[in-house]
Amino acid sequence: MKHPSPIVALLPVVFLITMVSVAVSSFGSDSLNGANQMILLGASMLTVFIGMAFYKTKWADIEQSIVKNIGGVAPAILILLMIGALSSTWMLSGIVPTLICYGLDIISPQIFLASTCIICAIVSVLTGSSWTTVATIGIALMGIGTALGFPDGWTAGAIISGAYFGDKISPLSDTTVLTSSTCDVPLFTHIRYMMFTTIPSITIALVVFCIAGFQFSVTTQADTAAFSQAINEKFVISPWLLIVPVLTGVLIAKKVPALITLSISALMAMVTCVIAQQDVLREICDGNLFDGMMLAFFGPTALLSSNETVSSLIDTNGMAGMLNTVWLIICAITFGATMQATKMLEAITLVFVKLARGLVGLVASSAFTGILLNTITSDQYLSIILNSKMFGDVFKQRGYENRLLSRTVEDSTTVTSVLIPWNTCGMTQSTVLDVATITYMPYAIFCYISPLMSIFVAALISKYKVPSTKYDYLHKEET
Repeated sequence: MKHPSPIVALLPVVFLITMVSVAVSSFGSDSLNGANQMILLGASMLTVFIGMAFYKTKWADIEQSIVKNIGGVAPAILILLMIGALSSTWMLSGIVPTLICYGLDIISPQIFLASTCIICAIVSVLTGSSWTTVATIGIALMGIGTALGFPDGWTAGAIISGAYFGDKISPLSDTTVLTSSTCDVPLFTHIRYMMFTTIPSITIALVVFCIAGFQFSVTTQADTAAFSQAINEKFVISPWLLIVPVLTGVLIAKKVPALITLSISALMAMVTCVIAQQDVLREICDGNLFDGMMLAFFGPTALLSSNETVSSLIDTNGMAGMLNTVWLIICAITFGATMQATKMLEAITLVFVKLARGLVGLVASSAFTGILLNTITSDQYLSIILNSKMFGDVFKQRGYENRLLSRTVEDSTTVTSVLIPWNTCGMTQSTVLDVATITYMPYAIFCYISPLMSIFVAALISKYKVPSTKYDYLHKEET
C-alpha cells in the first residue's frame, strides 16, 4: 500500500475545517443539528475516495477501522446519555436550583469567575472526571453566572479551565492513568512532573479570571434577589436536597465506575423529585406524575417562571438532548477512522516528527501533534495513545525520559480536546453547558495556556541547562 504525501493527506482536513467554518458562520450553534454531521461524512467520503482510487486502500480495512473506533467510544456515548439524564433530574429535583440559590448568597460577584474555576478544579480532582464535574456543579455555576450577569463564554471558560485542571492531575482521572501507562511512567511520577507546567498555567488563568471579575458590571443585589425569588416560587429549596450530591461524592470516593455512579445519582435525583417536586413533574406533563418522571429522564421539558431568564435556565433536554451530539460523535469518529485506515493521519503526523530539532522542537512537535490528532480523530483517548506511541521511540533515542513525553502529551492532548467543536469533549461540554464551543474557547484559558507552557518550560531548560548527559536536572531519574 502506497503512503499518501502530507499535502494529499491534508486535503480532507482542509475541506473539513473550511466547511465547518462556513456552517458555523451560516447556522451558528444550529450547525450541530445536522450541518456539521453531514460535513464530517463528506470529509470521510473524500478520504475514502482518495485512499481507494489512488493508494489502493481496501474497503475492508476502512470498514474495520470504523467499527473498531466507534466501538472504542461506545462507553463514552453511554456516559454521555446518562449525563443528559443526570443534568435533567438534578435540575427538576431542585438540586441545581438549591445550589444556585445558596451560591448567590455566598459567592461574591467580583471573585465569581476565579471561585468558579477553583470549585470546579477541586471537584474534578476529587472525582477524576471533567465530564462529571461540568454536568453537576458546572450547570449550577452556569446558573449563578447567568443570575450575576456574566457572559456565558466567561462562565463556561472558568468552569472548563477548573474541570480540566483537575482532570489532568487527579490520580482518579482515566486520561491521566492512560497517558502514564502508554508512556510507561509511574502514575505519581507523571503527576508530580506535570506540576512544573500545570501550576503556572492555572495560576495565569486564575489571575485573568480575577481581573475579569472586576471588569464586568454585574447585576445588582435586587436583580439577584428577584432571580432567587423566581426559583423559590417554582421549586422547593432545602438543604436536604443536597444529600444526593453528597452520596454521589461518596460513590466517586469509593471508585465506583462512572456509568454506574451517574446512573445511581440520576435515580436518586428522580426519587427526590417525586418526594419534593411533585408539582414540577405534573407541570411538565399535564398532571400525569408517571409521564413526568419519564420526561425527566428522556426530555425535553419546559417550565414557565415569572423570570424569563429562570425559565430558559430550568428547561431540560434529558437524554434526547444528547442525540445530536451522539450523531456528531459517530460521524467524527468515522472521519478519524478513515484517515487512520488510509494512512493519511500517519503521513501528516510524521511531518511533525521529522521537523523536531532539539528539546524545544521535540516538545513543540509533540504538543502540536496532540492538537492535530484531537482535530482529526475527534477523540482524546485515541489521540493520547497515538501521540504517545508516535513520539515514544524518538524521545528515547534522543536521551529524554518518558515522563517528559507523558507531560507533553497531557499538556497538549488532554486539555485541548475540549476546544475542538467536533471532538467528543468539545461536543459534550458544549451540549451540557448549552454554550457553543467557539463561544467559550477564548475564555478556557487554562486549556490553551497548558501546551504553550510546556513549550516555554522546555525552552527554559534548553537555554539554561543544556543536557550534556542523558538526564539534566529536571530529567534526572527518581530513586
